[in-house]
Amino acid sequence: MSMLRAIFSHPSGRIGGTIVLLYIVVALLGMSGITPHNPLQQFRIDRLHAPSALYWMGTDLFGRDVASRLMNGIGQSFLVAFCSVAIATFAGTVLGLTAAWFGKAWDGLVMRIMDVLLAFPAILLALLIIAVVGPGTWTSVAAIAIVYTPIFTRVVRGPALSIKAREFVDAARTFGSSRRYILTRHLLLNLVAPLTVQVTLALAWSLLTEAGLSFLGLGTQPPASSLGLMLADSRNLMENAPWMLIFPAVAIMISILGFNLLGDALRDILDPKTRRSAP
Repeated sequence: MSMLRAIFSHPSGRIGGTIVLLYIVVALLGMSGITPHNPLQQFRIDRLHAPSALYWMGTDLFGRDVASRLMNGIGQSFLVAFCSVAIATFAGTVLGLTAAWFGKAWDGLVMRIMDVLLAFPAILLALLIIAVVGPGTWTSVAAIAIVYTPIFTRVVRGPALSIKAREFVDAARTFGSSRRYILTRHLLLNLVAPLTVQVTLALAWSLLTEAGLSFLGLGTQPPASSLGLMLADSRNLMENAPWMLIFPAVAIMISILGFNLLGDALRDILDPKTRRSAP
């Protein structure tokens, strides 16, 4: 509760936290099927219907309700983003901690692999993985997780090397504490702050990456909806039905803004060196 109070007392945290909470609620409603209309139902007589009281955000080329598809698409995009970041966080944390702890050959091997992965632009590496495995929602999850694992590995390894050399870690070894206890109790707990900030920022990046993959037809596949797929459907209809482009584009922009603002607030709250006094 104290963390929530700190977030909502911070200017950026108040705005970002509110945006993220609203998106999570919309995503849960969309994934639960609680939408104004069935997102897959086609009302052919109402094709390309402009926004109205019946269709809040209009309809698409097949007469499907854009608002319902947007809610479902937010849920789908958030599912991919949260799952991929969760996998990347776990894998990167394990690799970073073990590389810092064992050092030598294992550290060199892990970090050289991470360097190779970081040499590729994120979207190109994701495209390469999907080209090998094939398109799909869970393929996107795996690809995005692999893309962002090196970032978490570096975020964990650097501070872990510094903490490993501290006196309290030497004292824990002297008193016979197990390796698992030291890694989790002393190293991992002291990395919660940078990891929390990195997770928040990675969620914004993964949402953008998922939208890009879906826009290219390599992410979520029709007839399911995602924000990127909705943008792809609107490419040839921007003049006749601009609402098909505007609503998913604004949804992507605001969601990324929300996570970035929340990440900035968490950085200020958790890191005293960069903490700014709230007005």
